[in-house]
Amino acid sequence: MRTESLSEVHSTVRTDKKGWRKILAFIGPAYLVSVGYMDPGNWATDIAGGSEFGYKLIWVLLMSNLIALLLQSLSARLGVVRGMDLAQASKNLYPKWANIPLYILAEIAIAACDLAEIVGMAIGLNLLFGLPLIWGVGLTALDTVLLLFLMNKGMRTMEAFIVALVSVIGLSFLVEMFIVSPVYSDVMKGFVPSKLSGDALYIAIGIIGATVMPHNLYLHSSLVQTRQIDRSKKGLKAALKFNFVDSAIALNMAFLVNSAILVLAAAAFYVNGYFHIAEIQDASKLLDHLFGKTAPTFFGIALIAAGQSSTITGTLAGQIVMEGHLNLRIQPWLRRLITRLLAIIPALFTIIYFGGDALGSLLILSQVVLSLQLGFAVIPLIHFTSDRKTMKEFTIKLWVKVLAWISAAVIVYLNIKMVIDEIAKWVANSGNDKIYIYLIVVPLAVAVLALLIFIFAYPLFTSSKKKKKQWPHGKAEVFKLTEPVKYQHIGIAIDFSGNEQKIIQNALSQGGKSASYTLIHVVESAAARYHGDKSMDYETQLDAANLEAYQKSLEELGYNADSQIGFGDPASEISKLITKNDIDFLVVGSHGHKRVKDMVYGTTVDSLRHTIQIPLLIVT
Repeated sequence: MRTESLSEVHSTVRTDKKGWRKILAFIGPAYLVSVGYMDPGNWATDIAGGSEFGYKLIWVLLMSNLIALLLQSLSARLGVVRGMDLAQASKNLYPKWANIPLYILAEIAIAACDLAEIVGMAIGLNLLFGLPLIWGVGLTALDTVLLLFLMNKGMRTMEAFIVALVSVIGLSFLVEMFIVSPVYSDVMKGFVPSKLSGDALYIAIGIIGATVMPHNLYLHSSLVQTRQIDRSKKGLKAALKFNFVDSAIALNMAFLVNSAILVLAAAAFYVNGYFHIAEIQDASKLLDHLFGKTAPTFFGIALIAAGQSSTITGTLAGQIVMEGHLNLRIQPWLRRLITRLLAIIPALFTIIYFGGDALGSLLILSQVVLSLQLGFAVIPLIHFTSDRKTMKEFTIKLWVKVLAWISAAVIVYLNIKMVIDEIAKWVANSGNDKIYIYLIVVPLAVAVLALLIFIFAYPLFTSSKKKKKQWPHGKAEVFKLTEPVKYQHIGIAIDFSGNEQKIIQNALSQGGKSASYTLIHVVESAAARYHGDKSMDYETQLDAANLEAYQKSLEELGYNADSQIGFGDPASEISKLITKNDIDFLVVGSHGHKRVKDMVYGTTVDSLRHTIQIPLLIVT
């Protein structure tokens, strides 16, 4: 099994070019990252902030973008220099018990991100085509197929698709700016920092969570590894420089889009006395009322483009986190489906029980959840890029380290303050239910804070010897040559898919004439599944005759052979026959299925791997 991050696209983009072609070869990863900075979750927080506080929170957007640029450059540095993504590096450093909650928190953040994308796309489809929200949410599950298609076409195709969607978003908001015509002198005043408290703090933290997204730190450290780079000191320096240029351009584009959304909300709603527009649907209706049909049309188009682009990158982040923290690799379509279902369920629950009008609040909540998880990604990232033993001459400079820790401190402080304020509010409004808050919410918050402190302190007090463990399988042991393994009884599983000659030849080469052979076939007909060995339908008789013919052929060639027939599920029946006949080696074919058929019918091989305890040879 390959252990590179996103192994299916790892080092697939060549960069051995000159001039502007070399720069273009590195352009791409940050654009995939940037869509997470302009996803529908950002829209909800930006609209809420602009409608309630006018232009006053633009400075929060600017600060968030600068923090994002700093942290994304650290993420890219980790991936380029160490050849690890953030999840792999965390697994390598922290103890196993800590990696489990880190993985769970990362998955919660990705589910929250995916939730925002689902809701945004459903709202966009509703605004443009009148599709009911509940149907729009269900329809988003189908974009699994789009992700598989793009992955099969290669990294550059996926990047081109994302850049096209980002262009649609940018052009849509350029048109919106001409329509609403904000007063730009008032906009510039919003860049002056102001005090945050109450609702302003809650929305500001939502903006930070929506802008500096934790899953993007995992994603960027992996995507930069899709480039084939020269691993020399000069080559790594060049890769870091080009990746920073990529990040600066892409993230500043995302900042302009986010600023446009907030300015749109301030100019269209705050100025006209609509101070509490938290729902994207309400924003679209008001745009229609104030500026005509053109504004909400472009609004809906941009919303769908934002939701579709960010849902693809969210899935990739989920794959990186699962593979990195757990070293668990599953099929991309299944990974995508799991991520999507984790987000669809709360979205459907909200629509069914609270109505479509509650989706805006759900969007803002999802961004606050993202912000709460941010510290668990940022703190390890700063530790890794500050470690001189592993980063060597590419360790971040002191001033960068200071800025990074200040950013982390601001994020953690704002999150702790918000959690304390929210818990105090719950206690004040809970009446007789306070006991549940003290027994469940408070201990959980304390446990999460304790984990955050551990994540910060552990690298500072861990000896260098403990830090040098290899990821993910440990060091290679000294190989000692022993006597060749001789198999006494070899099982040959035959499914009559036309590959029997090759399967039998491979089996005979393992044991020669000194071993005995058992030819195995499992009848899968309906009669065989219900009646077992009492079944004598046409398929059973035909299969038995064919198996006996192979047995006789082997015996005529001087091999010791017999045959066994099972009935029902192939994997379980083969496993039973192996135990019954004391078989010590099994040779099987790949069942003749490919791609789609494997997904529909499943593979006997995959099931066998988990049910037998003997060596298995798969012949394709």
